[in-house]
Amino acid sequence: MTPEALYDALGEGLKFAALVFFRIGAVISVMPGIGTQSLPLRVRLALAISLSGFFALLLFDPTTPVPAPEIGLLASETLIGLAIGLSFRLMIFVLHTAGTIAAQSTSLSQIFGTAGIEPMPAIGHVLVVGGLALMFLSGLHLQFLGTLAGFYDVWPIGARPAAGEFAMWIAGQVSETFTLAFRLAVPFVILSMLYNVMLGVINKAMPQLMVSFVGAPVITLGGLMFLALSAPYMLSLWQAAVLRYLTHPLGGP
Repeated sequence: MTPEALYDALGEGLKFAALVFFRIGAVISVMPGIGTQSLPLRVRLALAISLSGFFALLLFDPTTPVPAPEIGLLASETLIGLAIGLSFRLMIFVLHTAGTIAAQSTSLSQIFGTAGIEPMPAIGHVLVVGGLALMFLSGLHLQFLGTLAGFYDVWPIGARPAAGEFAMWIAGQVSETFTLAFRLAVPFVILSMLYNVMLGVINKAMPQLMVSFVGAPVITLGGLMFLALSAPYMLSLWQAAVLRYLTHPLGGP
């Protein structure tokens, strides 16, 4: 039986669920915490099928005809799903980038490294794990499902987003990602600047002193202490940014 014949043999509800799967499956494939390679593929597939059935029951309208499964339609649904999933994954990339900036500023980029699939410095690993735990414990992943359902009002099945507006939305998400990451890492950058200025003054005052041997333990200990003090505040700012994104995913007040 050909795919077209199999599709025609399905009921209208199952046809709609099959189309929903292309978007939801693409979202799940890149969603933070779920779309990682550390989670077995069969678990991700089962979750994608379950969510597709849930959204199909939620959004299906018997009075509206289901579009034919053309290649352009399937590609559009997959592209929209990937864009939505990546826009949410960028919120995790904020913590990764902020941790990298902080680690490079405080000489902590090589210690306590992670052996995960995506290598990152110690501070980035701590922030990402803490952010994912905070996301699931605070129920942000459930609010993400509500935001995902809201995208069907903006881009219903069969919609073809304007290329210019779509590209501007993705570019805006990337820009906000790096802006927020730098804002989170600014205290570590300031600490690094003060540390280097202090070493320069000490080196001028006592040229015979090996300031690097004295300064390296100081910046390492200071960076770890600063991380312990600032991590809760950084994660609270990040949580507020994620909540703002879930409330206004396409931008706005």
